[in-house]
Parts: sequence; structure tokens; C-alpha cells
Amino acid sequence: MTSAGRLLSILVASTLALPALAAPPAGWRLVWADEFDVDGLPDPGRWDYDTERNRAGWHNNELQYYARARLENSHVTGGHLVITARREVLPTQPDYGGQRYTSARLLTRGKASWTYGYVEVRAKLPCGRGSWPAIWMRGTKGAWPADGEIDIMEHVGNRPGEILGSVYTGASNWPMGTGKTDRIPVPDACDAFHIYHLTWTRERIRIGVDGRDYAERVNPGNGDYAQWPFDSPQYLLLNLAVGGDLGGAVLDASLPWRFEIDHVRVYQP
Repeated sequence: MTSAGRLLSILVASTLALPALAAPPAGWRLVWADEFDVDGLPDPGRWDYDTERNRAGWHNNELQYYARARLENSHVTGGHLVITARREVLPTQPDYGGQRYTSARLLTRGKASWTYGYVEVRAKLPCGRGSWPAIWMRGTKGAWPADGEIDIMEHVGNRPGEILGSVYTGASNWPMGTGKTDRIPVPDACDAFHIYHLTWTRERIRIGVDGRDYAERVNPGNGDYAQWPFDSPQYLLLNLAVGGDLGGAVLDASLPWRFEIDHVRVYQP
């Protein structure tokens, strides 16, 4: 093979190795976004903080204290939102619950919610042992699991490069042993940005990475809210948990961890 031929083969192979570009369905329009282009704390017009379980302790035996509007745990810099988990204590905080780790949990509850849509989040994940970043949605009515949960991306540092996608309802959830989680390998999830996306219509939910759907749930069409609560609004959450039932054992030497989000975009028909 000539040098030109070898170069062409390398270029073709490199192109084929690139992930497909994620994109909303044809004709859908952008209705909400954060490009994280203003340095400092996250935009208060778009994001709030979930801190309600700090004193009592977080679900799933998680170990973190979720800080509100604290630059050390959530800040925008260089076009990225960075959620940072740290090995530290904050005993002077009035809601401090004795945690040895800090982090942040951002959400759009009370700011924005959607019924159906294409949600796209471009992110790079931490891989420290015990880390548990997530991109997910919950029903605005507030009951769990009855009002539904859509996990667009979960990842745990104890299983680096394995991306999880789940959909929970009153009839299908992990406490009942009826929930289902799908998995896809993304070997460089902690080294490179990838697009994690959800396509949600009246008929079905699809979860994917870089334009490839790997999880699907179909509306049974029988009107049973316990099976399909997804004709009602959901809000978005971004968080970085420490340890817990899924996160597992924490390697303190691996902290701090950085969960970096390049953009969040929501499209609707």
C-alpha cells in the first residue's frame, strides 16, 4: 500500500471510531438551555440546590453533605459547570448532619420542568472510587417512585466506564425488586466529554449516549399511572454523590472529584 493509501486508511478508521453526534428529532426546537458561559455560581434563574436531607442524612446511605451556593462545590468556569466532591467537614452549617464529605446537587425544580422532550447533557465524569455522578429527572408532584424517575446517566467509580440508564415507576422500581437498569460501555467516560441524552414522547422513553440509544421503555397505553406516570412534568437534577449503596466504598485519596458539564439543552416538538 502506498503512503497516501495508508494515510487514507488511517483517516477512515479514525472517522469510523468517532461517536455519532447526538441530535434532537427533526423539527423539534430548543426551549431551555444552559451553556455555562458566565463564571461564578450557577445561574440562580435556572438552578436551585437540593439540601433538604443534609441534617437527616441522604437516601441510599450516601455520605455527602450537599452545599448550597458554595463555589468550592459548584461553580462555572471556562464554559463548564463543575460539581466538586471534597473530603471535608462543615460543622458551622446550620443543617450539618455530621458528614465527612461535601458536594452539590443542582436541580431545576421550581425553575423549569417539561412534559416530553429531548434532553441533552454533555459531560465528563469522575472516576474516583466511591464517586456516583448522575443526570436524572423526577416528577414535579413529588412522590417517589409513584411520580416517576428517569436516570439519563449514572456512573460509579468502582465500575469505571459503565454507564447506567434506568426508568422507575410505582410498578417498576428497585425497592420492589421490579426495576430494570440498562448498561452501555463508554471506556473513556472519565477522560472525555460525551453527550448523554433522553428522548421522551407520549409513546416511549429512550436513553442514549452520543446518538446511540441503549435503553427503551414503552407506554403500555392502558392509562395505569403506576406503570406510566410520564405524561406529567419532570424536572432535571445534576449531582455528585459520595459512596452509598451504589457508589460503594470510598477511596479518600482519590478526592476531590470533578463532575464537569459543558452544556444542558432541552428540545420539544
